[in-house]
This record gives sequence, structure tokens and C-alpha cells, in this order.
Amino acid sequence: MIFEGIKGVPRFNCIEFSPKRTKYCLCIPIINEGDRIIKELQKALEYKINEQVDIIICDGDSKDGSTEETSLINLGVNTLLIKKDIGKQGAQLRMGMWWALQRGYEGIITIDGNNKDSIEDVPKFIEKLEEGYDFVQGSRFIKGGKAINTPLVRLISVRLIHAPIISVSAGERFTDTTNAYRAYSKEYLEHVEVIPFRDVFMTYELLAYLSVRASQLGLKTCEVPVTRSYPKNEKTPTKISPFKGNWLLFSILIKNAFGKYK
Repeated sequence: MIFEGIKGVPRFNCIEFSPKRTKYCLCIPIINEGDRIIKELQKALEYKINEQVDIIICDGDSKDGSTEETSLINLGVNTLLIKKDIGKQGAQLRMGMWWALQRGYEGIITIDGNNKDSIEDVPKFIEKLEEGYDFVQGSRFIKGGKAINTPLVRLISVRLIHAPIISVSAGERFTDTTNAYRAYSKEYLEHVEVIPFRDVFMTYELLAYLSVRASQLGLKTCEVPVTRSYPKNEKTPTKISPFKGNWLLFSILIKNAFGKYK
């Protein structure tokens, strides 16, 4: 089924493998992740994550065969959404969030699809949503969390630049703000002063914005411990280029701090 003409939502194709089964869903944005997304879904299957949340793949129109439908079905995926429009991660998340809210989920968990994050920790996010939290940030830097093989430049940029700027903007301390392993309540995403479905959120703007807006509005927020593991002696799995990508991230941080996305 093709969805188009929805304000603030990219045009996309929806392929439902199963009906809605759970209260919450797990949205995984990917683009040509190859074997990494397969391994992540295999781990999810091992920990029966697909029985606790509906797994929604938010694909940027991959061409590497990683979204072959039979394979996804066997790996416990509930639905495949394929973006057919402009935009990167922010557009994929808007697509997934809009569709999830329309389907009636009470909360949305997000995680990268490059197999760096502990997908087995999804129950921690479910628990916090059940307790009434509106924004739950996964963190490798709090007690119980683990940062494995984190590249030095990333460790420095997160701890000394990104997290402090986000924390000041939010008015609340967060420790792992580049981490897309999060949960959002339906109430947060549908709040009249949030409005996530806007075309300004094309790349990483939406992650930065949603990191701070909940606290600014007095909503209930927290962090939960997770593991983020980078492969040893291998190229870092990321879509952020060293210079252009990091400059884009920094400019988004500054714009967000000055309220550009409100």
C-alpha cells in the first residue's frame, strides 16, 4: 500500500506481514545495512523481542537485498515501510512514527539497524513506558551500561560536546545523546507543542529536537542502561562522514539550542 500526500510525512510503501499484536512497537531505520541488520534481527529473535513489541523496519529504499520479504518474515518482522521520497534518517523516523501512531501503538521504541546496540534491552524501555515516562534515552555511560570499542573521537565528541549542549538545551542532564536507542510515548509525540511531522526534520534534526523538547515541556524523562559495541579492527558502521557529517551534526546542535525547531 502506498501512502502519499500526508503533510509532514514522506511518501512511502507499506508492506504488512502481520497485524498489530502489541502495545508498543520497535522502529528500526535502515539503509543498505546488509548483514548487520540480519544479525540484529537474529539476536532479537533469540531474545523473543518480536513477541514483546511489533518490529517495524523503516527502510530508506535499500538496494542490497537486506530487506528481502521472506527473510524479514522469518526473522520476526511485523511490517516493512519503504521510503519513496527525499530525506534521510529524520524522514524515515517521521514515516515510521506517523504510521505507528495511526496503527494505534501507545509508544514507540527506536534503535539503529547496524547491530551496535543491545536489542535485548528493549524490555527496559517497555518497563519505563509502562511507568508513564514520555522520553526514555538509552545510555552506555550510566551505571549498568557498557561502551565497547568506542572510537576515541566519538567518545570525546559525545561526552564533551554533544551531551553537554543537549543537556543545557533540555534543562536536564543526559549522558548519551547521539544514541538513537530511545522510547517515546504517544502523548509526547502527539503533544500540541511538539509536532514532529514537519519537513524540516530531514537528517538528524529530529533526534536532537526530541532529545530536548520533552524536558522543556515538563514531561517525564529518564535514561536506561544499554550496551553499544563497535566492531574491533573493522570500519565503524555509520552513515556520518568524518567532516561533512560531523559539521552537519554540530550545526543542528546549535540550531536546536537556539530553538530553531520549536
